[in-house]
Amino acid sequence: MNMRTLLNPAFLTAVLTLGAAGVGIKTGIERFNIYLQKKPIYAEPVGDAERVLRGIPTETARWVRQGMDLLVPPEELEVLGTSNYLTRVYVEKNPPAGRPARSVELHAAYYTGSIDTVPHVAERCFTGAGVSLVGGPWTLPLALDTSDWVPAGDVPSDLAGRVFTTRLSNEYSTAGGGRRVTLPIDLTPERPLKLRITQYDAHKRGAYYAGYFFLGNGGWVSNAEEVRLLSFDLRQDYAYYAKVQFGSASVSSPEELAEVAGSLMNDLLGEIMTCVPDWMKVERGEWPPDNPKRTAKGGKP
Repeated sequence: MNMRTLLNPAFLTAVLTLGAAGVGIKTGIERFNIYLQKKPIYAEPVGDAERVLRGIPTETARWVRQGMDLLVPPEELEVLGTSNYLTRVYVEKNPPAGRPARSVELHAAYYTGSIDTVPHVAERCFTGAGVSLVGGPWTLPLALDTSDWVPAGDVPSDLAGRVFTTRLSNEYSTAGGGRRVTLPIDLTPERPLKLRITQYDAHKRGAYYAGYFFLGNGGWVSNAEEVRLLSFDLRQDYAYYAKVQFGSASVSSPEELAEVAGSLMNDLLGEIMTCVPDWMKVERGEWPPDNPKRTAKGGKP
């Protein structure tokens, strides 16, 4: 580029405009607390042990593990995108007389940091493996027992009545039986958790139903397209999401899968919530130890 071009008024105007825009963007980012780089965040440990998804109970009041957990070969972990995952089959302990015990596969995976992974969901993974999608999607609520849910106390004013806690089982919990844990924002007795369910032709196994929801940055969604918006909040320092998926060939309809998943989640929802950060503690600066909000409030980083 020659000197005549550099001194051209139009060129100088463009440079000054871009420079001003850059300063403006930087100022806006600082003023409105926008965070483009996300830090990883994990669940609080239980005692001295890190809390991961494979640590949730293998037996609950109504369900028990069947066989061993499925482990992904090391060469496939890169495709999955995380080492914090669980693939486990649960079977009913006490089915009604005359009906075989139903089984359901629970698959969960946790992602954090600068999330660039496309969510692994049944519609993509199953069809990519040659299984035919033949029905759905249906988005159905889970009939959860909310009788022990109580509103969380120490929450921001705009979240009052939108955050509840549930109590962990004394008998089966692996995360401190009897203690209360925080549920996702806007999961309330009036707003139930919902599954996005699809149906597949699994050839020799017949009809197979799969459904999922996501947890992310304190909230929940049942749509893969929404989870990145939920997790990659520009106002937050941290980003995480967890996929929770159910699959079964023991059910005959999307409604029955929702029933089975709801029964299992009645026993395991609180346990799964101990495998993700308590977002109210994050908002208060109490977790994790390097939380900038802790420093801003005068606490030790």
